[in-house]
Amino acid sequence: MLIDDRVLTDPTRTIDLNADLAEGFGRWTLTDDDALLDVVTSANVACGFHAGDPSTMRRVCARAAERGVRIGAQVSYRDLAGFGRRAMDVPAQELADEIAYQIGALRAFAEAAGSTVAYVKPHGALYNRAVHDAEQAAAIADAVVFAGHGVPLLGLPGSCLEQAAAERSVGYVFEAFADRAYTAAGTLVPRGVPGAVIEDADEVVRRSIGIARDGVVTAQTGEPVQVRARSLCLHGDTPGAAALAVRVRAALAEAGVGIEAFA
Repeated sequence: MLIDDRVLTDPTRTIDLNADLAEGFGRWTLTDDDALLDVVTSANVACGFHAGDPSTMRRVCARAAERGVRIGAQVSYRDLAGFGRRAMDVPAQELADEIAYQIGALRAFAEAAGSTVAYVKPHGALYNRAVHDAEQAAAIADAVVFAGHGVPLLGLPGSCLEQAAAERSVGYVFEAFADRAYTAAGTLVPRGVPGAVIEDADEVVRRSIGIARDGVVTAQTGEPVQVRARSLCLHGDTPGAAALAVRVRAALAEAGVGIEAFA
């Protein structure tokens, strides 16, 4: 995997903190949106296909705008029952249409709040599929082009999604995960594998600093893996996510890492 040397040597390193928000539906809630919005600089707002009913989307957009937090569309396969984490085979054109639909729905609420959709991030199974599936990655990038406004995609470096974005002149922002296990190849360990989610809070904090300051994370098999990241994801659906996010932000600041939304 190609590495930008500045990740390893820049003493004025800054990073964006993003979290998955609005992940509820109707009377069911999962994420502590208000608490997380006090910590993160970018909010990945569920757009209704894996979670996020219209009222929840509107409320989170309004509160993000009040706090100056950037709003991103977290798009997914149409999979409410499986929370967007089940593998699905969706024809490319249909997938592109469904992603554009989700972006447009969120944009209505973001603009009503005086903000806008500033980026797009795939969720769950779609995110992981777009790492290695060129056709599905192309459908995501096509949807972003169709939806307009020139917004970038947020995803893993070295993926098919990055390539699809480059081919369409769509911006691409590198992302990393402190609470997910990595393979030696720099991809995420599938959630079904034991240890795929890092549950120890102290370890998540240590990994956050390693990623943001040093550009390195330890793979599940023990090897150091160099990672490029302009944004660090803090999952909102893990127990104690808001308190952990506070710890991560404080530790990054203490380590000399600036916290700001990506340009």
